[in-house]
Amino acid sequence: MGAAGSKLEKALGDHFPEGERYFGLENFGNTCYCNSVLQALYFCVPFREKLLEYYEKNKNPADPEENLLTCLADLFTQISSQKKKTGVIAPKRFVQRVRKENELFRGYMHQDAHEFLNFLLNELVDILEKESSTVKDGSDTSSEKIANGPTNGLTNGVHKEPLVTWVHKNFQGILTNETKCLRCETVTARDETFFDLSLDIEQNSSITSCLKNFSSTETLNAEDKFFCDKCCSLQEAQKRMKIKKPPHILVIHLKRFKYIENLGRYKKLSYRVVFPLELKLTNTVEDADSEYSLFAVVIHVGTGPNHGHYVSLVKSHNHWLFFDDENVDIIDESAVQTFFGSAQEYSSNSEHGYILFYERLTSET
Repeated sequence: MGAAGSKLEKALGDHFPEGERYFGLENFGNTCYCNSVLQALYFCVPFREKLLEYYEKNKNPADPEENLLTCLADLFTQISSQKKKTGVIAPKRFVQRVRKENELFRGYMHQDAHEFLNFLLNELVDILEKESSTVKDGSDTSSEKIANGPTNGLTNGVHKEPLVTWVHKNFQGILTNETKCLRCETVTARDETFFDLSLDIEQNSSITSCLKNFSSTETLNAEDKFFCDKCCSLQEAQKRMKIKKPPHILVIHLKRFKYIENLGRYKKLSYRVVFPLELKLTNTVEDADSEYSLFAVVIHVGTGPNHGHYVSLVKSHNHWLFFDDENVDIIDESAVQTFFGSAQEYSSNSEHGYILFYERLTSET
């Protein structure tokens, strides 16, 4: 990518960010799903900094054990410490490790970038938890194993606070599932943690409207009645999901692949869903707006779930970059909207936003 690399350097000129590196990633046979997610995570600066820190702390272990975390930290360090500003890196060790850890990614079939992101974050949490079990002082390296599920745990009947890693500090939010009995009006609330929000999509909609639908009130009646503990019987109820604690990094997954009964297979929804560069989260428990800024988009290119390609858009130092495996190009901010989707059912445009990464601007309380 010598020519392409120098082209990018020439395009940025004096505006090339101090100390930043823009490297494409080699594809090892349909590993674009992995490359696109890695680029989004690399430009998630607070996450990258923690990984580089982790590498520094653990680079000379007495008993070196390779795992996904060490391979990822090694890869990010390799990129950030390059003498050249641009080029191509082969994430060979990391990809080999992914294939070793999970048979789903072992072949050369087209894989789902969202499934890969989920697997990776949960695996990092598991590794940090195992490491924390050897730490007696309960320092910052500790973790909780379950990434998605109830937030409170009991150990031998004693309330135990879940331990938190830097993966949680970056990505974890808390949802609260509220169910109100329509007979006695008692509200039952159940909390659960999340690393990303998966949203149903509709044609010619927006992230804001998808989030509103996600938090809309649903009535439970007929066969779906709710068992109310206070009434000791099945009752009609209203249910809704709200965000109790917004994460620092908000990851939104658009459900672009839908199972169509009469076709007996999954179909890609190429719907136009507008995702803003600045997002206000209004469906929170406190009803206090949380402001977010878009910094990365994983894009699915193609017409179906089992074939196609993944690329990513990344915002770095106020520049937007387009990463397509080995190739890196600078693009205009206005080009981001070309990935919203198609307003018509059949369109030649098959490049659609699939996973969105937003960073919180407002300070956390």
